[in-house]
Amino acid sequence: MERLRRWLDEVEGRPYGAYKRLAGRYRMAGFTLAIDHVQSDPFAAPSRVALELPMATARLDEGWWRTPVRRLALEDYLARRVAAVIARVVRGHRGSGRSGEVAILPCGQEVLQRNSVIVTPEGVEARITVGLPAAGRRCLGREAAAILLDELPVVAGEALTAAALERAAVERHLDTVEDHQALQAWLQAARLVAFVADDSLLPRASGIDDHPLGSGALPFRAPDTLAREVELPHAGRVRGLAIPAGVTLIVGGGFHGKSTLLKALERGVYPHGPGDGREQVATDPTAVKVRAEDGRAVSAVDIRPFIDRLPLGRDCARFTTDNGSGSTSQAASIVEALAMGCGCLLIDEDTSATNFMIRDGRMQRLVARAQEPITPLLHRVRELYETYGISTVVVMGGSGDYFEVADTVIQIEAYRPADVTETAHALAGHAVADAVADLPPLTREASRRPDPATLSPAAGRKPVKIAARGRDRLLYGTHEVDLSRVEQLVETAQVRCIGHLIHYYATHHGDAPTLTDGLAALFADIEAHGLDPLTPYREGTLALPRPHEVAACLNRMRGVTWIA
Repeated sequence: MERLRRWLDEVEGRPYGAYKRLAGRYRMAGFTLAIDHVQSDPFAAPSRVALELPMATARLDEGWWRTPVRRLALEDYLARRVAAVIARVVRGHRGSGRSGEVAILPCGQEVLQRNSVIVTPEGVEARITVGLPAAGRRCLGREAAAILLDELPVVAGEALTAAALERAAVERHLDTVEDHQALQAWLQAARLVAFVADDSLLPRASGIDDHPLGSGALPFRAPDTLAREVELPHAGRVRGLAIPAGVTLIVGGGFHGKSTLLKALERGVYPHGPGDGREQVATDPTAVKVRAEDGRAVSAVDIRPFIDRLPLGRDCARFTTDNGSGSTSQAASIVEALAMGCGCLLIDEDTSATNFMIRDGRMQRLVARAQEPITPLLHRVRELYETYGISTVVVMGGSGDYFEVADTVIQIEAYRPADVTETAHALAGHAVADAVADLPPLTREASRRPDPATLSPAAGRKPVKIAARGRDRLLYGTHEVDLSRVEQLVETAQVRCIGHLIHYYATHHGDAPTLTDGLAALFADIEAHGLDPLTPYREGTLALPRPHEVAACLNRMRGVTWIA
């Protein structure tokens, strides 16, 4: 500690490059300060720093981290705690550029596996960034000393030691995440695809703020006919809406909450912490939201189960385009989701291609089957469930044709759900015509995989260029991938992680027989070794997506060659 203080005093007023000598490890009172990388310029990305506490100092209860799910929840809680303590004790901006900036990877509303805080039986470490202070490009060594020697020890002590934590808050966070895991396990055993507990608060503050809506939000309440009770490890007996496997419609007037419920189901694949309002909303973890994506790239996908012929003899068995239509993109996304083991499709009529969803009787009489290449989802949705066990939840406001194929119909009125299945079935006037006999069968099988030679992350002189531009865009080598309509990505850190996962996949598992096999092997490595093998040095900027979102990114990369 004194050695570091002396060095910081010596660099005062010197050119910024003098900070480079600070890289190394320093024993502090109760923890180790590791300066892994020193930035080259006050305007560059901040320096990478880690706070390392042995478990003898942190004294985190073994019961908090003895199982993988509790450890994940504890790491999430500690990351949020570090952020809160930084906001309270670190002065912040103090000089030019990013001087004085201290930060940890921000956490959203979901509880994800991140590498910003790591807990092991040996200890706990928090990986943060520090903007070493400068005036122009001259070191402010004494200001750096205030950060590294005065403020960061407070962060380590108040955020990472059991003595400074509120035990009840920690255990409430861990118990909430563990209950969500139990809910998802129960769904499979009970043949359900989703559960929404009574008193859940589904509306969000705004379209750009995922926090719960404050005053005016109505607590959710399940109708008796669709209500189930489940015994959770910590919350005890919980009642709520149980959406059964099969085909489910969510109907109702505009602005009554249909899409709000579907959005909650999309996010129910992830756990949420206390206070979010969706803590006891759980969805089949393999559920995939599918929508139309005009302009989407599609590579070598067999879309014939939905679109079996196109003008000018275009190949539908290996359909490829840089500019997909709404219907071709939605068909491709469903085929890709099936190949990745999707157990439930989530679809909103508002973001779907109309001609992919329905084609009513009058239109069928006017436009003969021989002239229409599209087979609507309406005609195959029952086959998806009855043959392959794949459920579908559809928000539908404009067509009653789906009444014919639905097992369950839920009407939302002023954010209140009602079971209208019997009424909907009574209104169903005719069976859906069988229009699929001459089409290739739906299948989960997909032999295609990307050629790893075309997945280079190099760009110019950089052998690896991977960066996220918000939650919507990945820069991977010379590729720029639009992920704005992959709606179950929730954090920028997941997008960044996808880039590193693709690089790891290409170098370690790209020769697997199929993309599905390769991603399974990749995620087995992550489960065994964590996220650190993805990067050549220690950092804390990654959050794990699901395999489905990694595949979605690969499927949207232009210029990649696919091997069948």
